[in-house]
Amino acid sequence: MGRTRWARFVGVLGIGAVGAGVLLFGMSQGALAASFSVSGSSFKVSADGLTGQGYVQFGGVDAGSGQVHPVAVNGFKSASLDKFCQSVFVPDMPIVGDLTMRIEANGKGGMEATNMVVGLTDISGDLTLGNPQIGIDAGTLSKGPEGLKGLPGSFGMQADTVNIGSLRQVAWSTTAQSIKFKGMTLNLRQGKNECF
Repeated sequence: MGRTRWARFVGVLGIGAVGAGVLLFGMSQGALAASFSVSGSSFKVSADGLTGQGYVQFGGVDAGSGQVHPVAVNGFKSASLDKFCQSVFVPDMPIVGDLTMRIEANGKGGMEATNMVVGLTDISGDLTLGNPQIGIDAGTLSKGPEGLKGLPGSFGMQADTVNIGSLRQVAWSTTAQSIKFKGMTLNLRQGKNECF
């Protein structure tokens, strides 16, 4: 009782890693719809630049792991990110301690997505909006992914195009119709080794 069966632990860990690899390969080939939602943990994303079409933003909540997180919902009909990095920090894992998982896709357009929706708490960068409408009723948003609207009467923003240079964001969830990575790498490392 209380003992770790190392062969079983390594076997389960290996099966999980292979499963994650298969899923990521499918997403990198554009074959699978993608949804990242880390239960109880936020994650960080950085990129040299984001170029998007059909952009909307409004307030919302992400619920998970018995908690509710207020977020800024950002929707894109399409988005391309240069030198993409996503990291998840998991502290105090049994046996191994702190871990960081990083997904990277370097180069121009390293990550491309369609109908992407991100629930984020922090974002920074150099923002340029094309044909923006700021302060409109979030219930009337029409430029983002089909059907993506906020609470009627609440603050909303939308634009035909969006460009963000030196993007840094902290998010609780990302969903998309499809996500494609070019030259993707996934690394799991001990310690804290986040994108920023």
